[in-house]
Amino acid sequence: MPKPTANPRRSRSAAAAPPSSKRTSRSPGPAARGVKSGAAMRRSTPARTNGKAAFAGPPRVAVAEPRPEQGLIPAATAATAATAETDGAVAVSRGKYVYCIIEAADPLKFGPIGIGAHPSPVYSVHYRNLAAVVSEAPLEVLDSTRENVLAHERVNETVMREHTVIPMSFGTIFKTREDIVELLRSAAEAFGDVLNKMQNKLEFGLKVLWDRDQAIRQIESEDDDISRLKEEISGQKGSTYFARMQYGRLVDAALQARSERYVVEILEQLRDVSVASRINKPIGDKMIMNAAFLISRDREVAFDGKVKSIASRFDRLTFKYTGPWPPYNFVNIRLKLERA
Repeated sequence: MPKPTANPRRSRSAAAAPPSSKRTSRSPGPAARGVKSGAAMRRSTPARTNGKAAFAGPPRVAVAEPRPEQGLIPAATAATAATAETDGAVAVSRGKYVYCIIEAADPLKFGPIGIGAHPSPVYSVHYRNLAAVVSEAPLEVLDSTRENVLAHERVNETVMREHTVIPMSFGTIFKTREDIVELLRSAAEAFGDVLNKMQNKLEFGLKVLWDRDQAIRQIESEDDDISRLKEEISGQKGSTYFARMQYGRLVDAALQARSERYVVEILEQLRDVSVASRINKPIGDKMIMNAAFLISRDREVAFDGKVKSIASRFDRLTFKYTGPWPPYNFVNIRLKLERA
């Protein structure tokens, strides 16, 4: 197993020239995803899961999927802060902020790296061989500021150096230690199953971008119908409405077909160095691929080299990838937590 670096998260980019890997400034990662729980701050009674785990496809796991009429309230918006009046001042109650779930039988301490203006100590809460990585936090809805999200990521990055993690959603807070123990107890089988499937696996994000105007010019030079319509539009003095409509439809279809061919080819070439992949919706006109890849630790170097090799052959595309991350895109646990 490769020895983790001091800062395991990297951001890399590759362009037309032979690509190079480099670190960039930290930015909030995909912390909003992960285990989604309705337990936070709303309840003081122990949690119970309703349903059982089911493994569906490459390693995405659903636990206790609630019925639509039951609903599932995200932890970060589950309740308002719990407060109490003390000599005219308002005291905010304290809860347990949960970052991730790991497999560990012995108590662990990770140092003062938790969420807060003054980072609180991060430690483990256990049930048998399962542990939740937690810190103290105000029992209130946390703002998803850059500082808070980066703190959430910082803890998960630290823990994942030595452990396989199931990341929790940003803002997941339980009232008491007992609530967390009950969560671990009631979902022990499901958590154990996910940890087994995610053992020694990391997530990398890959975004592929192109110059849309350049792609259109290339299409115009290669497609006779589009080229003819462009000449007709530019040379006609009267109304060109219908010609412009037809030109737009043809160009859009050609762009879509070309981008899909790029994506299929890239995915096919990365298949041998990845365990699984997930395609997310591209952002903006320049992005044609927004994907996440699940990689075994011992294949990280091979994945890195393969991305560089692909990027060097697609000189009109720009490749940007980040990682390693906890497997945010490949763990989808939903817990229906009820009042006892």
